[in-house]
Amino acid sequence: MSVNLTLLIVMGALYACGIYLILERSLTRVLLGLMLLANATNLLILATGGYAGLAPLYSKDIAAGDYNDPLPQALILTSIVISFAVTAFMLGIIYRTWVLARRDEIQDDVEDLRVAETPSFDAEDDAEIPAETSEFPLTMLGGNGRDISDHRPSGDGGSATATLVAGGREMLAEHAAAEEKPGSQNIAPGPEGGGK
Repeated sequence: MSVNLTLLIVMGALYACGIYLILERSLTRVLLGLMLLANATNLLILATGGYAGLAPLYSKDIAAGDYNDPLPQALILTSIVISFAVTAFMLGIIYRTWVLARRDEIQDDVEDLRVAETPSFDAEDDAEIPAETSEFPLTMLGGNGRDISDHRPSGDGGSATATLVAGGREMLAEHAAAEEKPGSQNIAPGPEGGGK
């Protein structure tokens, strides 16, 4: 199958201009770029269909290779309908941005700029995970199997109530148990709350 060189050159120019216009900040230019890309795609489908043949009406005395392939024409018709819908949608977006902002350019979004400047390293996600990741420190038993924790208060030689380390601080086991219940006693009542 041979291809028409003129169609290929026109198609390449339309693709090049369409991609250039899509990369602009003006929505009107983006719309024109989309229209050029749609027309270039129609030419691509037409070029892949080959040369024109006979109408695809069946007759016994005509060879099958002499008929024109109707599939590229159907695809081009579908592409025209889709490009019309995309054009109408883009015109609606352009009109809405003109009504709201009185400008046709896409502005830099502050949140997009913040995300672009954020490094890919996340301290929380990339941190080393400790051996015990339980949120319920009371389930850990002491070394003797009976006590809640091996940590004892440092003032009276270890004979008083047990303590445990939670959230990087040492606290009494009864306060930790109260924190697990609804209406925690470790938070002072107030509009902002606060720990004991």
